Amino acid sequence: MSTLTVDQNRSVLIIETDEILAQYVSLDLKESGYHPIVATNSSIGFHRAMELQPALIVIDRMLAGESGLSLCSNLRKMGNQKPLLLLMARDQVEDRAACLESGADDYFLKPYRTDDFLQLIRFYLQPNTSDKDQLIFGNLILDFNSRRVFCHGRSIELTVKEFELLKFLMEHPREVLSREQILENVWGYNFLGESNVIEVYIRYLRLKIEQEGEKRLIQTVRGIGYVLRET
Repeated sequence: MSTLTVDQNRSVLIIETDEILAQYVSLDLKESGYHPIVATNSSIGFHRAMELQPALIVIDRMLAGESGLSLCSNLRKMGNQKPLLLLMARDQVEDRAACLESGADDYFLKPYRTDDFLQLIRFYLQPNTSDKDQLIFGNLILDFNSRRVFCHGRSIELTVKEFELLKFLMEHPREVLSREQILENVWGYNFLGESNVIEVYIRYLRLKIEQEGEKRLIQTVRGIGYVLRET
């Protein structure tokens, strides 16, 4: 059996059982200079993801025979740390929470819209232009090379969106950041959901970087937003 050869830095795996939608997405990606790979079920998608290690993976939440959420979880368990984007029909708080719990980085709401989708893809596949290797705040170290955070010596894996959110907070220590600032700088596209999506991501960041008895570093400023500070 021959192995597919793709440009990993520009490759996008689409795991979608709706073949018409998959064709639309694939064509849009190809016309924008990306290398789409289509898998029409979760089993093929899982093997393509592990074999080819594409730069980004798009998964429909509703896959025939398996939830897209389960597929995200399985990919994370197998060590795949590429950006995972879910195609979702609903945008409720519980849907966002399920998205994060599965290990997905972000979601795109149906119906499919070419320009908004490609803007999201470009955001996740843009090269890192930072000239720093690390950001440090107290016992918190954000490492750009490993894309991990270290807290009190613990190594913690973050999703792409969690990493970008913490990075923005650490670039502005002790500065109160509004929800609007966070949406604009971390999401980086015309966000269509409600701003309380930030609360969901903040919650999961706190769960990962804070252990019982440790100081809360990401603090809520009621009515405004969030601030990274020691007290």
